[in-house]
Amino acid sequence: MNLILFSALWGVVMMFSGLFISNKSTARTIALTGAFLLLAANLLEMNGYSVINHDFKGMLQFERFNMLFLTVACGSLIIYFLLSSKEIEAVGNHVYEYFALIFFIMCGIGLVALFNNLLILFIGIEIISIPLYILTGSDKRNLKSNEAALKYFLMGAFSTGILLLGIAFLYGATGSFQVEKMGLPANDQLRIFLAIGIVFVMIALAFKVSAAPFHFWTPDVYDGAPTVFTSFMATIVKAALFVGFLTLFYNAFSNNYEDWKLSVALITALTLFIGNITAVFQQSVKRMLAYSSIAQAGFMMFTVFAINDMAKQGMLLYAAAYCLATIGIFSVLIKMKDYTFDGFNGFAKKQPLLAFVLTVCLFSLAGVPLTAGFFAKYFVLAAAVKTGTYLWLVIFAVLMAAISVYYYFRIVQAMYFKEGEGQDIETTPLFRIVMIAIAALIILLGVLPTALLNWLTLY
Repeated sequence: MNLILFSALWGVVMMFSGLFISNKSTARTIALTGAFLLLAANLLEMNGYSVINHDFKGMLQFERFNMLFLTVACGSLIIYFLLSSKEIEAVGNHVYEYFALIFFIMCGIGLVALFNNLLILFIGIEIISIPLYILTGSDKRNLKSNEAALKYFLMGAFSTGILLLGIAFLYGATGSFQVEKMGLPANDQLRIFLAIGIVFVMIALAFKVSAAPFHFWTPDVYDGAPTVFTSFMATIVKAALFVGFLTLFYNAFSNNYEDWKLSVALITALTLFIGNITAVFQQSVKRMLAYSSIAQAGFMMFTVFAINDMAKQGMLLYAAAYCLATIGIFSVLIKMKDYTFDGFNGFAKKQPLLAFVLTVCLFSLAGVPLTAGFFAKYFVLAAAVKTGTYLWLVIFAVLMAAISVYYYFRIVQAMYFKEGEGQDIETTPLFRIVMIAIAALIILLGVLPTALLNWLTLY
């Protein structure tokens, strides 16, 4: 509750600050202060210190898993601001409003992570989505940005309608919006309503997390949006929506597992196949990362498929590993003029430190051992194996992970083994320190994943 309250308030603070302060650099300071405040507020609540000790008649639930994810999200937000807040200034003149929208999105992320009622889930998703439509089209001088915003808005509105329809069917079947009552139809005649509701909700959430075959908006939106906002929506936002997806199916539909597990398995396989195969043929690194995010969504779908305690551990590790690596890559990409693979030719000679950190990030996304991405993939696949069903899906995922190595290593090959002058980008000492910290955290979680997972059992 602390995070939801403070993120909403800090969004208002950012808007009013813009009325009285014209200096853009001050916006970065205020925003970074707010990010640290959110982290502190969430840590305090994890230890029992809450501003409002109220669950609003059971509409919110404060499980350790969800609270720990919010800690990961706040930490990722701090890293994102430290690396990319200056680039937010370059998007347009409404810097304070951009930061305000990000804090409002964090408020929605808090609701999606902590919901125990379908209405709260819907409100949280909309609080996330509407500011994202605005941020996607914030570069008004860029036609691709305008096109991406319109496409995102139309497709998002359509998926919202499907979500509401699904919630209506679930209410008709159970007579309640409470999550714990979702798998219990009032009578056997209403089981068909429950099944239809689950399907509609699954389709809507699959759209929100860019799982195939509902992924078509993702490459164009990620490519057209300002790169600095693509970094945010492809990491923290995507991870939060997956936590909501997992929480709903774990708490509400686990009793109906046999009814929907095949559908989730097929969505997972299709997402892995389309994301990885299409990424191989991309010539733009930014667009490759868009398809890569679809492929990563395929691995995160395993947590929904498995719905066991190991899946929750895997989701936490995946959220941390994926956010760290992707934010690190995008923070460098933002500063580059050439987004093609050739633009990285000779980059290691010009920027050896950044090339090393990028390599660690790419290795993590590929799932190379001794990086956080390896254990993240291990935990989600182990969770699927633990179910004892559809082992072909795990084998298929390992094959797709092997294919992903190719397009991630294309960047490493360009940086270290291809001739080129390398792009000259300006970095500050703080930027380089944060990038080193990202590499260190990825390696730490790759060697000692319990450094994060032990927090699940601490009280």
